[in-house]
Amino acid sequence: MITAILLAAQLAGASPMPMPPQDWSTLHPLPYSRDPDDGANLSSFVRAEVKAGRCTAATPSPQGYVLKVDLAVLVGPGGQPKRVVPRAIACPSVEQYAAGLVSSMARGNIDPGAADADIWYRTSLTFSWPA
Repeated sequence: MITAILLAAQLAGASPMPMPPQDWSTLHPLPYSRDPDDGANLSSFVRAEVKAGRCTAATPSPQGYVLKVDLAVLVGPGGQPKRVVPRAIACPSVEQYAAGLVSSMARGNIDPGAADADIWYRTSLTFSWPA
């Protein structure tokens, strides 16, 4: 079924979404117009995934636990996010959660003059919670 859908998309002339470069260190930071939430108030889902054993990427800290997710964001003309790609941390549910949060945070919050063509940027979210 999936093969048929992909074939239909190819026949219709649809091109696959571009992927970020392999070396994310060359990407500029995502140019937010205003600072987004730092992720500390959005950590309950991540904490639940770690507690349930579905994610082992969190590291202990003096305050509890910390989990950082790096993401690449493709921004189109007008400052609209077109694609968010999380760096793999072996926690698919947390990776996708972070991608969704960044997509929401970026929508309407990127300097519209930042790009006149599609450009990849980098950002990250750090989730933390008490032990």
